[in-house]
Amino acid sequence: MHYFVYILLSTKDSGLYVGCTKNIQKRIQAHNSGKVLSTRSRRPLVVIHQEKYLDKSDAFQRERFLKTLWSAREKKKILKKYLDKIGRNN
Repeated sequence: MHYFVYILLSTKDSGLYVGCTKNIQKRIQAHNSGKVLSTRSRRPLVVIHQEKYLDKSDAFQRERFLKTLWSAREKKKILKKYLDKIGRNN
């Protein structure tokens, strides 16, 4: 079984959301359909990054790190890479 750590970008407020799941397609659909309370008011959301892990504890450890202030620089790099990829350089 694989686990995914993902970062979503809100196209409404430009905020980032970090999550972890076994079924990434189903989870993203839940976010964008308003079934996830923490992102309901921030829709629509776009997946800007995902990482795949074989071990559940590794995935959840990575998610916890990405939710800390220490990860801000790393998330900025991920966001910049995504914006460069779609041609929206900021």
